[in-house]
Amino acid sequence: MKKRHPNHRLIKIHRSYTVEEIAELFGMHKHSVRQWVKVGLATCDAKRPMLILGRDLVAFLQARRVKNKQACKPGEIYCVGCRAPKSPAEDWAEYKSITEKTGNLIAICPDCNSIMNRRVSLAKIEQVRGGMDISFSVASEHIVESIKPTVNIDLR
Repeated sequence: MKKRHPNHRLIKIHRSYTVEEIAELFGMHKHSVRQWVKVGLATCDAKRPMLILGRDLVAFLQARRVKNKQACKPGEIYCVGCRAPKSPAEDWAEYKSITEKTGNLIAICPDCNSIMNRRVSLAKIEQVRGGMDISFSVASEHIVESIKPTVNIDLR
């Protein structure tokens, strides 16, 4: 199974690896590792077998991750379908609380019409808001906490 983001914590930095060992470690094909070498992964020398230092591999993978990260600005939510931060459709989002202090902003992507989510702290919601209108959903009342008993109760 090919992994989109190989876990750099599996690599020992004081060890050298062959292309095949790296491929086996991450569960990917050796041609993928050779492609990394072509795009900039440093090797010890040009001779075969190609040896790659663990610290060079860790640095390469971390640099790839940082390069692909996209931070959301105020008023934006990351759309997984479009793979980019976007302003929600009609600049509207709904806040659903998870705990007392955190919750999710839920909105619709204007381009692909999929659901977008962003975890946000209630204390920082004004910083995240930007130009969005945010509606706060009120939790439904539990039956035990209600003043009026339900019609379906038979207390005889």
